[in-house]
Amino acid sequence: MSRRSHIRELGCIACKELDELGAGKEGWLVDNPNLLCALDTQSIALANKFLVVITGWDGGPGFKIRPELSPIESEHITAMEWLVFDEVRAIAVGTSCGYFLVYTLDGQLVHRQLVYSGRILKLRVRGTKKDMMSDTSLAEEVSIVMPGVIARFDGTVIQELLRDWFQDVNSRFWDDISKKRDQEDQGNSHKALPYQLWSVNKHGLCIDAAISGVMPPPLLEVQSSQRYFCAVTVGEDAVIAAYRLSEDRSRSLVGAILSKVVPAAYSTITSFSKMIWRSEQPSPKKSEAKTQSFAKASVLTCLKDKPRKGEKLTLSPSGTLAAITDSLGRILLLDTQALVVVRLWKGYRDASCLFMEMLINKDKPGSHSSSYYEPVKSDYCLCLAIHAPRKGIVEVWQMRTGGRILAVQCGKGSKILQPTYRFGSVMDGSPYVPLEVFLLDGDSGQISVLNRSLH
Repeated sequence: MSRRSHIRELGCIACKELDELGAGKEGWLVDNPNLLCALDTQSIALANKFLVVITGWDGGPGFKIRPELSPIESEHITAMEWLVFDEVRAIAVGTSCGYFLVYTLDGQLVHRQLVYSGRILKLRVRGTKKDMMSDTSLAEEVSIVMPGVIARFDGTVIQELLRDWFQDVNSRFWDDISKKRDQEDQGNSHKALPYQLWSVNKHGLCIDAAISGVMPPPLLEVQSSQRYFCAVTVGEDAVIAAYRLSEDRSRSLVGAILSKVVPAAYSTITSFSKMIWRSEQPSPKKSEAKTQSFAKASVLTCLKDKPRKGEKLTLSPSGTLAAITDSLGRILLLDTQALVVVRLWKGYRDASCLFMEMLINKDKPGSHSSSYYEPVKSDYCLCLAIHAPRKGIVEVWQMRTGGRILAVQCGKGSKILQPTYRFGSVMDGSPYVPLEVFLLDGDSGQISVLNRSLH
């Protein structure tokens, strides 16, 4: 298969701002474990421990964001994702100290909040897709993955945050507010957003996790207005584990204990330290940086297979399928509703997976009566793109049981990426935009997209 016949080159991301991230050296994109990438439809964000660079592929200059991090605690960037709402775009950053930060593209801090004390492993955004608007099992959200912990911010809360911020910017009063905020402690200048928090370490700390969607309540459970979510985790002790997450914090035994013990212990330690050091000036930042108690999380199933370890997890657009890579070079396709593995690939060490949609041997309706036809959702087939870096290839497999339909050669310094889901409603009458996979060659800076059709 010809490489050029199945990908379309979009441009080059090369810019001088990327020099600080190590660009220009062979393998810079894949050899640095601290280098993060997040893709939007027209821009890409790349980050190391202390710097975020945003650039496009049209030859324009890049933009830099330097988050304010704590040097005392050696705080650094550990996760990053785009937040897109209508025409508003922002960058979300997770840190090694458990802080969730939101920045505008010009580097203004929109929000800072402590989620939980620990390293943020990943930020996941579930936004709107046109064919999912009537699916009640899905909800817009930002989920935060930490070792043994999952947090969830509702999408409406994030939308209100972005909307309020940019409305304030356009009100012309923001200059005065900004000056005041610069003089204040950043930890006290942002109102905490409501969120849910769950402990999912029953079978060991997770390396990756995702909330697949809303699920029914347990049997014999009294019906209420609260929702239950299904979460899938992967890790060293359990290759796969699944949990039912409840919104109700009052029913969590762990949460109840922590809500009583932690404040009392904190108060005792603070009083004791004052007696020793004779300090009469408490730290306002520490008093405000509080996390909430855990809600209830119940184990649904668990797969342990020593010495195999789960590594990475990718959800399908509907959340009904998850592709999981492990330390033995296998890829498991998990049905997140039945919680069973429905397919297995072998021989893919260090692989990365992304779901995509393609037109596969589909005759275009109306092709004889009209010279132009815009494909709709039903014309596309769900596929899984597998990047096998040791083989230097990207394969596309038809879901759930279809064969390999495409193979594209790629360079050693390449990554596959996918634009973040957007928040907000989808306009009626707009053409359906399928889920696509992009290929970034770090050594050349070229970014391409896999073609939607085989023809």
